[in-house]
Amino acid sequence: MNLAGFLATPATATATRHEMPLNPSSSASFLLSSLRRSLVASLRKASPAAAAALSPMASASTVAAENGAAKAAAEKQQQQPVQVAKRLEKFKTTIFTQMSMLAIKHGAINLGQGFPNFDGPDFVKEAAIQAINAGKNQYARGYGVPELNSAIAERFLKDSGLQVDPEKEVTVTSGCTEAIAATILGLINPGDEVILFAPFYDSYEATLSMAGANVKAITLRPPDFSVPLEELKAAVSKNTRAIMINTPHNPTGKMFTREELEFIATLCKENDVLLFADEVYDKLAFEADHISMASIPGMYERTVTMNSLGKTFSLTGWKIGWAIAPPHLTWGVRQAHSFLTFATCTPMQAAAAAALRAPDSYYEELRRDYGAKKALLVNGLKDAGFIVYPSSGTYFVMVDHTPFGFDNDIEFCEYLIREVGVVAIPPSVFYLNPEDGKNLVRFTFCKDDETLRAAVERMKTKLRKK
Repeated sequence: MNLAGFLATPATATATRHEMPLNPSSSASFLLSSLRRSLVASLRKASPAAAAALSPMASASTVAAENGAAKAAAEKQQQQPVQVAKRLEKFKTTIFTQMSMLAIKHGAINLGQGFPNFDGPDFVKEAAIQAINAGKNQYARGYGVPELNSAIAERFLKDSGLQVDPEKEVTVTSGCTEAIAATILGLINPGDEVILFAPFYDSYEATLSMAGANVKAITLRPPDFSVPLEELKAAVSKNTRAIMINTPHNPTGKMFTREELEFIATLCKENDVLLFADEVYDKLAFEADHISMASIPGMYERTVTMNSLGKTFSLTGWKIGWAIAPPHLTWGVRQAHSFLTFATCTPMQAAAAAALRAPDSYYEELRRDYGAKKALLVNGLKDAGFIVYPSSGTYFVMVDHTPFGFDNDIEFCEYLIREVGVVAIPPSVFYLNPEDGKNLVRFTFCKDDETLRAAVERMKTKLRKK
């Protein structure tokens, strides 16, 4: 309401003058009362509850009725069905979010989601602070600041033996998940077939759904999760546009062998199929050297290699990733990237460049530290009664929970949180057919030793057969 207009309106002033008592204090009181009544009337239209609070003459029944109406309206609004596009209807809140929320609710030790509970190296954090203080705080170049693109190319040359052009073949993204999204959305058309290896990181299927792709899955089965080569060969069709691999493999800890990679490479070359390689755990290879798919002869020109800073440097919250590909594939990746996030955090890119130029001794120490953590957890899980499957890479271990008598992985993981106080991930959500993963559970060992010991002790003392 315009109070100045109310006071200045001639008709209102005239009417008020005739009705005003002669006592000056009464006149002021009358004017304030008039203002109050007008204000209440205006508020009543916008907010019954607010109007009732301002009106001293409002009856208790009026206030109750208006409050009741407001509450009913709020409840009606809450009852509205959630809205989501059809292509995403089948996907629920991610299992990582669900398990982390349950961990907080029950005070459980979180060995589920793959983020460390310790910090990254001081020299990397200091580089970020220096970049911020130097004023590197505005938009970066869309595909990455030059120093980071160069550092990525240098590291890739050391690791794979492949020399790439940092300006034309490296694209910096906001984490590897965005690199995955930019690759899929930039290079996959509706109706294209893409072959995954189940179990798989849940982002793959959801992003392929957004791209309108048809997903086929080849299931890797315990104990060694080896690739069923003939089954894979039979799955490739004239509609297959890409095969996507993750090595070292989340959630199984498997590392694809050279024989498997060469077999996949032959299929790709014979059928003109692209290869998307998620290699975020390449520095966490414990029993053999990581082999980059792009380094297989004849594969670089049809491969997009995706990686990130977070897993290797325990800085998962920074969300710095990248995609490496020949120029003709980089074009599609960058087109999608430019409309997903446009650019990645500028000062963190400067710090990432410093990180990637770390000496080889950093990576050697990283593997030693994680190797010790893996041994601590694996031995504890065996002592607790699990069937533990080999993990050659990543910071995950897959186990079989059937010795405890539960019907499926979700039931077991809920019991583990409520009764034992430890969080794990039910991997059935990583399969097209959840039945394939119902006997399995994934644990992570990217936690400090004290946390791992406490979790193991809880499981050894509290786990019971159903």
